[in-house]
Formats: sequence, structure tokens, C-alpha cells
Amino acid sequence: MALRNKPRPANDYDLIVVGASFAGLIAARTAAHRGLKTAVIDAKHEPGSRVRTTGILVKEAVEECDIPSALTRKIPGVRLYAPNDRHIDLFAPGYYFLATDTPAIMRWLAREATRAGADLFFGTRFEDASITEPRVHLHNLDLSARYILGADGAKSRVAKSFGLGQNKEFLIGMETEYEETPTVDPDYLHCFVDTKLAPGYLGWVVPGANMTQVGLAVSDGLLGARRRPDMAAFLKRIDPNFAMWNCEVKAKRSGPIPCGGLVSPFSTRRVLLTGDAAGLVSPLTAGGIRLSFQYGRRAGAVISDYLQDGGADPGALMAKEYPRFGLKTWMRRAWSAAPPNALLNFGLFTPPMRALAQWIYFQKRGHGWQGSPELGAQTFHTRYS
Repeated sequence: MALRNKPRPANDYDLIVVGASFAGLIAARTAAHRGLKTAVIDAKHEPGSRVRTTGILVKEAVEECDIPSALTRKIPGVRLYAPNDRHIDLFAPGYYFLATDTPAIMRWLAREATRAGADLFFGTRFEDASITEPRVHLHNLDLSARYILGADGAKSRVAKSFGLGQNKEFLIGMETEYEETPTVDPDYLHCFVDTKLAPGYLGWVVPGANMTQVGLAVSDGLLGARRRPDMAAFLKRIDPNFAMWNCEVKAKRSGPIPCGGLVSPFSTRRVLLTGDAAGLVSPLTAGGIRLSFQYGRRAGAVISDYLQDGGADPGALMAKEYPRFGLKTWMRRAWSAAPPNALLNFGLFTPPMRALAQWIYFQKRGHGWQGSPELGAQTFHTRYS
């Protein structure tokens, strides 16, 4: 893979993508395939470094962008634990999640973008830019382009530089990668709801691709209260089931996850935001990789149409296509209020809450619920239209 450390002086491009993210690399590949002279710049020194995501893919993400199976691990179900450690098992026939070797996937996506013809510049930081029609000029890099796509994460420098909307609501997440361990049932994403340990979100144990991932995220509290994940307390909570203390630590990560929905405005003349920079992350589930694949590819396509064929302004088009997350935003704010654990211990096992959990994890897909061993052999199947 030919990656350049620094751009050559006075390089002029059709499209510069800021951020070698999921969305940025997909967009660059799409635009390059369509004939645009495309560059990607990123402050990281190599693709796949400083990863800040668990990397769980829903099935729809793979349908948007085929991922090499050697970099993934298929997980068919979700095991959802109440604060008292009872659980329900959720699944959908024909459906699955994929745990991933995320750094390896980022390297693969970078190779795909270069094969399509894009230039990738790592160790190259975007600082500021201005528009002088018909081009956008990156001041510190002596670069210019006919269009800029900001795919540079939750705290986007592109958004700040052009006065675009910025993410204001976040989850704060922490995750530790351990060696692969047989104490974790590989058929489930293990998710823990506990508003003392994970107010506003949840904890997780994932049987990852040649590893085990353990994480915890919390939301900012109401009225500006600040919360931080207590990983030590979470590890103590899950110790009876998983004994992670006996496993080798391979890596640690932490960072903000935007959960406030779509930013506004997300575009201006010759500039568009996508991925986390645009707030394209589900406020409720904090899932954004599928949306990055979908709208990164779409951004590359509509920018190509605009520059090559006089198509409609990309920002105007994406205003009709980007999701608004209305219901999920309200549900996120309700969950951030952290209902008491006693209510969760009771409510999680009622039919309405089981149905809600199914909807959150599986949306409108065919699905069923199977009770945990502690609840007996009862099974329940339903289908939503």
C-alpha cells in the first residue's frame, strides 16, 4: 500500500477527504472509482492506529460494504443482563452481528482506497481552510480542492473551521481488549444494563475476533452533571461470570461517542460533513459504522455527480437523505435520566420490555426471544411489520 507521509506542495485535487475513518475511506474509494482526483489526509501516522470503537458491525453494514471474513467473527445473539444478573437471550433468525479486528479493517479500507486511485496522506493534520471560488484552500498544507468532505470524527476540525454544526452530547466510553477466553459464550454480545455502573448507556463483554472486548460507557447527566465510567467497578461486577482478572490485557482505549443526533448545519458551499462529524450515530444504540458505510459511499457519489456532471449540491441532497433520529433522540434523553435498578430488575422481564429490547437490537427484522436458563425453558416468537 503506497501511503505518503506528506503531500507535495501545491497539490490540487477534486476532493479532499479529511479523516481516514470508516466514512472517509469509503467516500474516497467511491469518488476515486468515479474518476475524481481524490486525497485523504489524517493526523494519525498509519491507518488503524488510535482506534476508538468496539467495531461491532450489524448485518446491514456488511451488506453496504463487503468485509473480508478473516477479519470478523459472527455473533448470532444478544444476552441482556439486568442489574440483578438475570438475563434474557435475544435473537433474530437469519440475522447476526460481526465482531471485528478493527485496525485490520481500517488498513484494508485504506488499501481499497489506494487501489481505486486515491492518495492517502497520514501524519498530516488539517488545521484551517477557506473558500475562494471555485476552490477550498487548506492553509497549513498548501493544498486545494474543489470540494472538502469532513469525516474527521466526533470533534471535527472541519466543522469548526467552516462554522458548521458540532456535536454537543456525548457518551464517554472505555474499553479493554483481553486475550480470547473460553469464559465468554461466543454466541452472544453480552450487554449489561445497570444505572449505577452505566447510567445512560450500558456495559459489554464481546467475544471479539481473536480477543475479548470489555467496555463501559456512560452519558453526561442531566443539567450538565459530568459522569465518568468506573471500569474497576464493572470488572468486579462481571468477575463471577467471566474472571477477566485472569486474562492478559492487550490494549486499552477511551473516547467520546456522539449521541445528540444530526448536527446542524452539516454543509456549506463546497463542504460537507459525514460520519461521526455529522452526528450520524444512533443516539440510542451509539451505532454508527453502518451509517458511515452507507452515507460515506453516498457522499462520494453525490460529490462526484456535482463536480463532474453539474449535479445538485451535495449538501442539499444529503439534507433529504440523512436520518433525523427523532424518536431515538427522545429515548436517549429518557435513558440518560437513569431509571432505578429496582425498576429494571422487574421491568426487563415483562413482555413490553422484551419487545422494546428486540426493537432496539433488531428493529423490524423477523426475530424471537428465548428465556435464560434461570427463567425456564419458555420461548416466545413474534414478527413486526
